Amino acid sequence: MGRGAGPAEPAALELPLPAGDSGALRMWGGIPGICGALRMRGRIPALLGLALALASLLPTAGARRSQDLHCGACRALVDELEWEIAQVDPRKTIQMGSFRINPDGSQSVVEVPYARSEAHLTELLERVCEKMKEYGEKVDPATHRKSYVRVISHDGTKMDLSGVKFDGDVTSSLKFACESIAEEYEDELIEFLSHEAENVKDRLCSKRTDLCDHALHIPHDEL
Repeated sequence: MGRGAGPAEPAALELPLPAGDSGALRMWGGIPGICGALRMRGRIPALLGLALALASLLPTAGARRSQDLHCGACRALVDELEWEIAQVDPRKTIQMGSFRINPDGSQSVVEVPYARSEAHLTELLERVCEKMKEYGEKVDPATHRKSYVRVISHDGTKMDLSGVKFDGDVTSSLKFACESIAEEYEDELIEFLSHEAENVKDRLCSKRTDLCDHALHIPHDEL
């Protein structure tokens, strides 16, 4: 009766050397080249892990940039609407109601102030985002959050433009975001601006729409 088989020998490490002739080692740069290839193999998982970690940060940074843009566009939109409303002569009126003749010969028509009327606000929403071409982008050095400020004042006073970026990319991005907000939140904008109210920017852009979920922690003059 023969002896039992001993423990299995560990499998030999097979290197992917080119088959064929005795110059295979030379093709790999000799033994040092093979060792270098093995060391590089060990680094690949670490490098891959680092790349994946960096890639995971990109969506967060992109989301923050998008939020800063849409928050800034919302607040600029409200500012421009309120400024436009203030320019309307308070004596200007518009007729509201039905123009049909009642049985008694009268009409159910009333005159209301034009400013803040639905007709006025609807007309403003169609063109107000053109004002975004008068805004620039400012980056907070501490938080790296972006805000958007006027580079041209309404009344012609000189503006402090230190640290403000003003170019076609900024204005076109802000205008596109403004138009998207004006379209998506038209009913909310008309609701909030149909009468005088305080802190419309915070109430609309932060609380009602969540476009500025960080805005309540930032002083108003920084937004």
